[in-house]
Amino acid sequence: MSRFAISVACRAPLTALLLGLILSQFIPSVTAQPSPVPGDQPPAQSSPARDEVSPAAARVDIEPVARDDQIRERLERILTATGWFYDPTVRVEEGVVFLRGRAQSEELKVWAGNLARNTQDVAAVANQMSVRESAIWDFSNAQSGLTSLWRDIVHALPLLLMGLIILACFAFAAWLTMHAVRIVLMRRISSRLLRGLFARVAGVLVLVTGLYIVLRISGLTQLALTIIGGTGLVGLALGIAFRDITENYLASIFLSIQRPFRTGDLVEIADVTGYVQQLNVRTTILMALDGTLTQLPNAMVYKNPIRNFSDNPNIRVDFTVGIGYEDRIDEAQEVARRILEGHPAVLNDPEPWVLAEELGRSTVTLRVFFWLNGREHSFLKVRSSVIRLVKRSFQDHGISMPDEAREVIFPRGVPVTMLSEPQTAAQPHAPPPAPTPPARHDHAPEALVTPAEGGLSSEANTLDEQARHAHQLDDTENLLRAGTNAKPAS
Repeated sequence: MSRFAISVACRAPLTALLLGLILSQFIPSVTAQPSPVPGDQPPAQSSPARDEVSPAAARVDIEPVARDDQIRERLERILTATGWFYDPTVRVEEGVVFLRGRAQSEELKVWAGNLARNTQDVAAVANQMSVRESAIWDFSNAQSGLTSLWRDIVHALPLLLMGLIILACFAFAAWLTMHAVRIVLMRRISSRLLRGLFARVAGVLVLVTGLYIVLRISGLTQLALTIIGGTGLVGLALGIAFRDITENYLASIFLSIQRPFRTGDLVEIADVTGYVQQLNVRTTILMALDGTLTQLPNAMVYKNPIRNFSDNPNIRVDFTVGIGYEDRIDEAQEVARRILEGHPAVLNDPEPWVLAEELGRSTVTLRVFFWLNGREHSFLKVRSSVIRLVKRSFQDHGISMPDEAREVIFPRGVPVTMLSEPQTAAQPHAPPPAPTPPARHDHAPEALVTPAEGGLSSEANTLDEQARHAHQLDDTENLLRAGTNAKPAS
């Protein structure tokens, strides 16, 4: 190891040595070796010298022009001037050159032999030089690599600075493009999500163009083409890996464009009925009728049927009631129709219906249809009120409502004869008992609304109040416009 290397190793801290070792392994440019200075290197371990005899010259002059001492002096001066050899020695006898010493590498040894062979009046060359082996703890290569790396960094600084300036300009241009696209699409596209999507796509295109120009200026054309070509592949791979997220995002775009419901609408989706609270990029949030916030994935919302009860304020409600076979159907229909016409929550247009649906085992089934305003009244409460009033009116008019169990009815009664009292032939049967009218517990008129029903108004206001007090499940932007039932947040 040279005195210079020993002094550097003694003065440098241990961390510098470790850094030199790591960089010498990973930096390709450190493979070049520095040129040693003759006489500065101590003797190092070398491979045994092996005589390398060149072929004889094709033509040997009888009386050479150059003497042996002139050839020796000339070759020694050249080998010493290069600084590539340690203790070079040249001996010439009758035009035959004998080379001794140590060469830095096998290539330099061959070079010395070729040099001697091409010298004037040299008949043959016996190359007896040995090749010097590098020391284990020689950090000259690492030092040379670090120097080369630092030189490359300094040379690359102007290109790096120019690339950063260009990239910053394109980033600003991408920001301006996004805002310009949003402004242009403000009146043409009502969906905020779609406007944001188009704006981001335009901004990314501008930014990728700037990155491509920076790489072209830096001389990395192949890398630029690889990045542009790989952008589509990366997008495809991410779409496959995050299929559910991508599917929900696309569904949110389609839902915001088609708008099958608005905020505050009463809808039924996948057997969940509730008022719409929010549509974000991932889920649709409903306030169910039982007061629970339910999140439905947008993909499921888009694939399932959607029943919107608020799109048309008029809602048709129906229920069934069974009357006895002995009762007249038209009379029962008229009684139920009068109840419907007199109810304040039931609409007269469309008109209500009372239809005979089927003949059951013990009853004739009637189905009652009526319409109500779903924005003003609760169909559950109105249905309860109508059922209660129809049942009381049937009782008041003596219309029976048997249960579904099988019954055998004898309108004229059944004669009964006791076995202990034999009956004579002339004795007539006892007259049938008169039918007993249905019992009425009281004659007070039936109330239109009971305290248990809690009024006939819609429960939208109550659920909206519950939604305000509930914890928001997602603070992202709502992609829907407010509906008729939506109330401003307090």
